[in-house]
Amino acid sequence: MKVNPAYNTKESLLELYNKPLLELVFEAATVHRQFHNPREVQMSSLLSIKTGGCPEDCGYCPQAARYHTDVEAHKLMSVESVIEQAKNAKANGSSRLCMGAAWREVRDNKDFDNVIEMVQAVNDLDMEVCCTLGMMNEDQAKRLKNAGLFAYNHNLDSSKEFYGDVISTREYEDRLNTIENARKAGITVCSGGIIGMGEAIEDRVGLLLSYMEMENPPESIPINALVAVDGTPLEDQKPIEQWEMIRMVATTRVAFPEAVVRLSAGRTKMTMEGQALCFMAGAGSIFAGDKLLTTPNPEFNEDKEMFQILGLIPKEAFADGEKPVSQADPIIEARKEKEAQRAKELAEAKIASAGFTPRKVTTVS
Repeated sequence: MKVNPAYNTKESLLELYNKPLLELVFEAATVHRQFHNPREVQMSSLLSIKTGGCPEDCGYCPQAARYHTDVEAHKLMSVESVIEQAKNAKANGSSRLCMGAAWREVRDNKDFDNVIEMVQAVNDLDMEVCCTLGMMNEDQAKRLKNAGLFAYNHNLDSSKEFYGDVISTREYEDRLNTIENARKAGITVCSGGIIGMGEAIEDRVGLLLSYMEMENPPESIPINALVAVDGTPLEDQKPIEQWEMIRMVATTRVAFPEAVVRLSAGRTKMTMEGQALCFMAGAGSIFAGDKLLTTPNPEFNEDKEMFQILGLIPKEAFADGEKPVSQADPIIEARKEKEAQRAKELAEAKIASAGFTPRKVTTVS
C-alpha cells in the first residue's frame, strides 16, 4: 500500500496532522511496524561534490551565488576524492551515499561525465547511490540509471501554493517533470520538503498531497527542518519546535506506509528523546556525518551512541531494492578511446623526434 486511502484529501491529511500528538505517534508507529522493521534505520551520508555558485534564488539555500553567505564556491570534486569519501562513509556505517551538486540543471559536459564515473565507482563499493543535481532530461536520467544510480533526489520543498514565496527561478512543474524523467529511466525517487520556512500547516499537508496525486509516489520522503543561514532571505526565520518535526514525520508515515521517511536536516536542534519519537513514528533513515552539504549535522560517533542507547540497528544497502548493475557509458568510453589515441600519437611523435637534429642554416651577411 503505497498510499493510505484514508488520507488522500487535504481535509483528511489536516485532520491527521492535527491529532493529539501521542495518538498520532501511536497510529504512525502501528503503520510503521506493519511495513518496516522498527529497529532498522539506514545511515546515509550526504556529500557536496560541487559547492556554491548556484544561479537559483531558493530562499533557504546558502549556495545561491546571489546571497552573501560564508559558503565558498568549489569546482566539482575529483572521482578519486569522492571514492575516498565514500569508503570513509561506509567504514563509519553508512550504506547510502547521496552526492549533491549546486547546479540548476544537468549539462552534457565533462563534469557530468565525471559524475557518471562517480556513480559507477560508488555502486561498485556496494553502497546505494543517490544524486541531487538539479533538473535533468530523460537522456541524462538514462545515463545515470545505466551507471548504477539507485535513487534521484529532487525535493518539491513545499506545497504548490507556497512554493512561489520561496523560489522564483524554477517552476513547481519543472520539479515534477524531473521526477517523472527519473521514473521513466527506472530510477527510484527521493523527494520531500522543508518545514519552518514560514509556511502554514496547510502547506505542509499540501506537499504530501502533491505526492498523493502522483501515479507512483516517492520511495523515499525526506523531512527537513529549515536551517536558517545568515545571508539568505530566510536568515531570521525562527527555528521550529521538534514536536513539529515529529508531527510531520508521523503524518508522512501514516500517509505513505511503504515509503522510507528520512529524518534529514535540522537534527542538531533535536534532543535524543525527540529523535527517538521520530523513529517510533516511522523515520527509517538519517544522514550521518558532520555536515549536510553546507550545514551542520551530528557526527558519526554521536549517532552510533544514539543507536546503541535506543537499540537501533543500521539498515543494510539495497534492502528495499536490487543493486543496479553499472554499465559502460558509451560517451565516456568514446572519450577515453580518443584520449588514448591522442596519447599514443604524442608518444610516437616524441620517439620519432628523439634522433632528430635540426639542419644548420648558414646565412650570408
